Amino acid sequence: MSKSGKRLLEAAREMREIARGEAVPAHIHVPPDVDVRAIRRSLGMSQDAFATEFAFSINQIRDWEQNRTRPLDSNRAYLMLIERHPDTVRQMLAEVRVFATSDDEKVRLAM
Repeated sequence: MSKSGKRLLEAAREMREIARGEAVPAHIHVPPDVDVRAIRRSLGMSQDAFATEFAFSINQIRDWEQNRTRPLDSNRAYLMLIERHPDTVRQMLAEVRVFATSDDEKVRLAM
């Protein structure tokens, strides 16, 4: 059997293991485009609220939604997580927000 044939068979075996839950995929597929507006609207949030809640700038949200720019790979992956598991992302963000004391007041620092 040729090298290509062996690689195809190995890939098929790996796909079967992943489908059965016996193996973890080597990487995550991040699509080239993410519909930021649809994600935000599915959560029933304004642009301002979405930006604040998930640590984006309002300008990023506006630019993405108006197709002036598009999210980079890491932001697209993050947006995919928000789309699929918004409550988990919110919980994780709440855990990493820092509280500092200034003049005996707690100040919530945004990321």
